[in-house]
Amino acid sequence: MSSIGVLVADDEAIVRDGLRAIIELEDDLEVVGEAADGAEAVELARTLAPDVALVDIRMPEVDGLEATRRLLALAPPPRVLVLTTFDRNEYVYEAMRAGASGFLLKDVRRGQLTDAIRAAAAGDTLVAPAITRRLIEEFCRRPSPDDARRSELVSLTPRELEVLTLLGRGLSNRDIAATLVVAETTAKTHVARVLSKLDLRDRAQAVVVAYETGLVRPGEG
Repeated sequence: MSSIGVLVADDEAIVRDGLRAIIELEDDLEVVGEAADGAEAVELARTLAPDVALVDIRMPEVDGLEATRRLLALAPPPRVLVLTTFDRNEYVYEAMRAGASGFLLKDVRRGQLTDAIRAAAAGDTLVAPAITRRLIEEFCRRPSPDDARRSELVSLTPRELEVLTLLGRGLSNRDIAATLVVAETTAKTHVARVLSKLDLRDRAQAVVVAYETGLVRPGEG
């Protein structure tokens, strides 16, 4: 089985060393490159084609937010996990809008980090934890529903709209299945159809759409 290639981008060498040490304890994960700023991360990703990029939100010159945008414009793009601390939460929502698959706090536990990398590589995202919902709620601040985005929802069936709403509240497939009283495989199929119809990369983008169209309001769920 081929290993999952990871690019680590952080301006602090000690952080990069720590992340590398954790990642390379796993047989199925490999650090393919390290970058000290966003521009270097993009250049390395262009040549190394990592599966997942761990990107610090605070870096000199090109910050993690702009780096995320540039990384996701590559062909093929890596999955991006944003590394952050609570003092820069406003960037997390913007990073998710840009297409990041989720975020991790810098004090994340070893198992959470490696599980997150695997989940991102598999196309899953980190939107379920309450911390993610809290960040989105804090910085979304009851936006006016985006009419252009709402028009995209016309293609969804009533059940798919319900599923998108539940995605927006951070529910996993298992939780969605329990809420709708259907099999988990059925819930997974509904989620896949929602993502396909709305041309979304992953569940993180579905969360953003649910908020920006007004399906979910901060404080709900």
